[in-house]
Amino acid sequence: MRRPRSRTTGALVAACLLAAASPHAGLAQKADGQDPRPHCCFVHPRYVGTCEVEPTKDETCASILEYLNNPMSQGRTYCNSTNIRGGWNAAPCEPGMKSDSAGTKPE
Repeated sequence: MRRPRSRTTGALVAACLLAAASPHAGLAQKADGQDPRPHCCFVHPRYVGTCEVEPTKDETCASILEYLNNPMSQGRTYCNSTNIRGGWNAAPCEPGMKSDSAGTKPE
């Protein structure tokens, strides 16, 4: 009997596909020999603007999305250190989408 897929699995797959389709994914290596990391963008109905994150060496867009959607996660400073957990979705990173004053909407 097959187990149904969870929403998290679907979100992770979508994030991976978005990261692979990023216009930055095929860029040549930087002069220092390291691969450039594409930015990750996320949206949430309670967050103003688009959250844009530059993954570190050990992170992927999928791992960041998993962190944002885990209600028990804490300690990282994604999306202006928001404490909103759950309901995040991957979004395309487009110029002009990022809000410099992004933060949480008052409840």
